[in-house]
Amino acid sequence: MIVTNLNYFLTVTILLFLIGVIGLVLNRKNILIIILSIELMLLAVNLNFIVFSIYLDDILGQMFVLFVLTVAATESAIGLAILLVYYRVKGTIIVEKITTIKG
Repeated sequence: MIVTNLNYFLTVTILLFLIGVIGLVLNRKNILIIILSIELMLLAVNLNFIVFSIYLDDILGQMFVLFVLTVAATESAIGLAILLVYYRVKGTIIVEKITTIKG
């Protein structure tokens, strides 16, 4: 019974990760979609850690998920803050027009 549930969860995590990869590969113009795709991939990996942590009856995977979520939230906040400042200075956030950030 637990193996069947494990297979379902692993299928969901694989699908979430593939959606993130497809969003990252196919969409190179909108930087917000790129950031959201990276976050979706991180959440898929975290769900995978949680499933295996419960399956193996080990708390280490769940502790690692807390650390990864903290780093992902920090990365997202800092990335969006940089993006907001860049938009205020340049007036656009199109990836193709971002060549240099200096001056």
